[in-house]
Amino acid sequence: MYVDSKFIQVKYRVVRFPNQSKVKGLTRRIRKSRKAISPILATLLLVVIAVAAIVVTYAWIMTYMNNAGRQAGVMLYKANVNFHSNGTKIDIDIGNSGTSDTQLTTLYVGTSTTSLLNQTITTVPGTTVPLAAGKVARITIGYPWEKGVTYYFKVLSSTGQTIDWPEQAPVV
Repeated sequence: MYVDSKFIQVKYRVVRFPNQSKVKGLTRRIRKSRKAISPILATLLLVVIAVAAIVVTYAWIMTYMNNAGRQAGVMLYKANVNFHSNGTKIDIDIGNSGTSDTQLTTLYVGTSTTSLLNQTITTVPGTTVPLAAGKVARITIGYPWEKGVTYYFKVLSSTGQTIDWPEQAPVV
């Protein structure tokens, strides 16, 4: 190796492949076949990938949150509604599929969602109805009902959960 102030001269040896024409032809073909995608197509592809990632993440988070929500707290559900044959009383069974106990404090009944009236719970007058985790509690109300009419119910718990649903009175 010889060093000069203006440039460096390095001795080297040329290495040749056994069949140089094939390598040159392959290199030319690779260079000629290089094609780029348009910026619009690249942007569209990135947007599609981002949306797919968001959808997968959303599905995973919602599955996780649903499982976590079912394992904790108070989760009310309607177990049964029984209209007494004399037309003056209704039994309502409310269940708690959560892991915490609660109290059923208020019950509303009406013939439409806008005309719900607060009802006195006659199971234990003047008090709330206890509802343990994993159990079902019965609420009995004195309410005159008519055959075939749809009634709307709404139950509130002491922990803030509500459940509302429509129920049609028996026709017979």
